[in-house]
Amino acid sequence: MAMTPTSDQLVEALRPVEDPELHRSIVDLGMLRRAEVSADGVAHILVALTVAGCPLRNEIQNRVTSAVTALDGVDSVDLEFTVMTDDERAALREMLHGSPGATAGSGHAHGHAEGRAIPFSQPGSKTRPLLISSGKGGVGKSSVTTNLAVALAAQGHSVGVVDADIYGYSIPRMLGTDRKPVVIDEMLVPPEQWGVRCISIGYFVPEGEAVVWRGPMLHKALEQFLTDVYWDEPDFLLIDMPPGTGDIALSLSQYLPRGEVFVVTTPQPAAQKVARLSAAMAEKVNLPVRGVIENMSWFTGDDGKRYEIFGSGGGAELAAELDVPLLGQLPLV
Repeated sequence: MAMTPTSDQLVEALRPVEDPELHRSIVDLGMLRRAEVSADGVAHILVALTVAGCPLRNEIQNRVTSAVTALDGVDSVDLEFTVMTDDERAALREMLHGSPGATAGSGHAHGHAEGRAIPFSQPGSKTRPLLISSGKGGVGKSSVTTNLAVALAAQGHSVGVVDADIYGYSIPRMLGTDRKPVVIDEMLVPPEQWGVRCISIGYFVPEGEAVVWRGPMLHKALEQFLTDVYWDEPDFLLIDMPPGTGDIALSLSQYLPRGEVFVVTTPQPAAQKVARLSAAMAEKVNLPVRGVIENMSWFTGDDGKRYEIFGSGGGAELAAELDVPLLGQLPLV
């Protein structure tokens, strides 16, 4: 007959269990409040959720139950949930993200008139900000951003996406997630799908409602996406840029001085010429253009033949003009 596990053994069995949103151990996060096994083999577990109505409660329950029942001497699990207090959430936010006051700087920090520091602009940050730009709408920039993000995540990288196309947001729909971010003491925890964390204005406005904002509100939203979201220092942060070279594009270039620009175009000469303007803006604000991606290059018909319905050569011509590589040509599927 197996011996009854001690509380310490139970805690160690639960240490590898991570909160599915924060990707940290529930033990290290202070979520585990009780862990003991009674003489009849029942493990009594109490877990404090970060917020009431936690959308991933069932996932936490499954992970905890699986970890505990794997222990010899545990026959069943009695798992209960409680919710963190406001003070506990504030302490959790400070542990993960720093206190709000700690991010206030000298007034010269990148990205905020009041000096709030943007972590991705700081020397030593491991995150590579990739700005996916086009200059022209309708070339499939958002689909390229989404597919690139998912592909990077599939290779084992940690990836975040900022949907900076405030007026034409589409990333949440493309990723297939409509779950709103969780708010922990003013810190936004972005939803995750396919291994990609994403923040978008689309999570905060009703379906079908237009965003009618002037410049200051746009800048405030972008600033919050970069400073108030728990990104947990991803390997890559992809920015789905809005079309054109307006205020948002200029602000993002200032917010992310370490950003690298990738230009999306189609084979059409008109799209290629407008995409050149977004590259010209990147050059003016000293952001390197790393390459060109040609989208909608062709489609393959039922007869097996390739049809270049938008012409050919636009991406290669733009890449040659910018003296950067043509990174890929994506077909219509």
